[in-house]
Amino acid sequence: MRLSVVACLAVLCSCSSNGPEAKQARVGPLEPPGAATPIKKHPLTKYIELVGFRISESGAAKLRVKFAVVNHSDADIGDLEVKVRLTTSAAKPGQEPITEFEAKVPSLGPEEVKDVTATAPTKLRIYELPDWQFIRAEFEITSPAP
Repeated sequence: MRLSVVACLAVLCSCSSNGPEAKQARVGPLEPPGAATPIKKHPLTKYIELVGFRISESGAAKLRVKFAVVNHSDADIGDLEVKVRLTTSAAKPGQEPITEFEAKVPSLGPEEVKDVTATAPTKLRIYELPDWQFIRAEFEITSPAP
C-alpha cells in the first residue's frame, strides 16, 4: 500500500512541470510624480515650478486643487495667472483630462514657495480620482503676456 502511494506521488511529481516559462511583458518603471510640465513657452516658465498637487471634493462636480508654486529665480516675480491641466499617468494622448482650471498666483519673492488653492470643474466623483502619485500636470502661464 505504501509503495503504491509513493509510486503515485513520484508519477505526479514527474508529470507536473513548469512547462515553458510565460514571457512577462516588459513594463518600464512608472514615471515618478514630479513637477508640472509647461505647455507653451513663456519667458517665466524656466523659473516657475508647480508641484505637490492634492485634490479633494468641493461640492457636486467641483474639485478643490491645492498645489505649491516655486520661484527658482533670484528676482521677484509679479502676480501670475496659470492654466493647469491635470491628467493621469496612464492617460493616452488626446484623452480627456481629469480637470482643467485657471489659478491666480500672488507675487513671489526670490526663491519663494507659495501654496495656491483653486476650484476646478470635473465629471468624476472623488472615489474615481487617482491617488496623488498618479497625477500629471501641465501648465501654461497666461498672464502676464510674454
